[in-house]
Amino acid sequence: MITAPLGDAELEARLSAMHPDGMSIFILADGALRGAFFHGTRFVNRMRAQHRLGVLEALVLGQACLSGALLIPTMKGRDRAVFRYDTAGPAAGFSVEASSQGSVRGFLLQDPIPVTEPPASWDLAPYFGEGTVTVIRFPEGSREPMTGTVAIKHRNVARDLAEYFLVSEQTNTAFNTGIQFDREGRVVGAGGLFLQTMPGADPDIVAACERAFAAMPSIGQWFAEGGDRDDVIYGLFREFSPSVALERDVVYDCACSREGFADRLRGLDRAELADMAENGPDPLEVVCHYCGSVYHYPSAEVQSFLC
Repeated sequence: MITAPLGDAELEARLSAMHPDGMSIFILADGALRGAFFHGTRFVNRMRAQHRLGVLEALVLGQACLSGALLIPTMKGRDRAVFRYDTAGPAAGFSVEASSQGSVRGFLLQDPIPVTEPPASWDLAPYFGEGTVTVIRFPEGSREPMTGTVAIKHRNVARDLAEYFLVSEQTNTAFNTGIQFDREGRVVGAGGLFLQTMPGADPDIVAACERAFAAMPSIGQWFAEGGDRDDVIYGLFREFSPSVALERDVVYDCACSREGFADRLRGLDRAELADMAENGPDPLEVVCHYCGSVYHYPSAEVQSFLC
């Protein structure tokens, strides 16, 4: 991935003064539930810079990528997963890929999102229509991916992902994501909270934990105002004997490279590749849809791929 500059000195200074990004994976009530709390302000700003997104587009893909990051605690080994949202609404949807190694990448199916007037609120429901939520899991060592699909029910990224877990994986799960913008439209706070019931959990304890989860203030505002992860885990869930099991880094990153796309070009049909070298633009431009990185290949180099 070619790292794009944020291009905003004031924002960079503000990010430098904040608590660092990171994910805390925790357990409640002696393992009755597990959860994760992710501070992703830098994460969302990196995503936005890579794709050069407007406010609405950053809100949609930001919530999607934060949700994708919260899938990481559900993985093992070197697993990865794709979280896809396909909708008939103006936003069209997105595709996000998360790796158990701690990287997330994603893209919008429609960018820019066609709107005739500024959003009246931060509710994204008007931009989503009927459609499907799909999660494709690629377990390490498995020859075939595991795919589950459910209908969009809430027109809310976090709630529809929770609905997927309930219907497709029969697991009671909750997601909450938040992104805070300042008056200039800069992302100044972002993060997500995940909670999942484990087998055999006492229903009364689960219900009490769900009430605590629902009491979480705006996550984006929490981090924008200097909040940290521990204050929520050991404060919001204090009556459930919370214990942080693991701290880990989660970043917006893409494994693409100039060499990788060159290998793909070499694998094209020879007639198609020859036509590119002879009649295509010089240099040939290849854009990674996952991270917005742009790679250039002079026609002479494209011609050499035929050798």
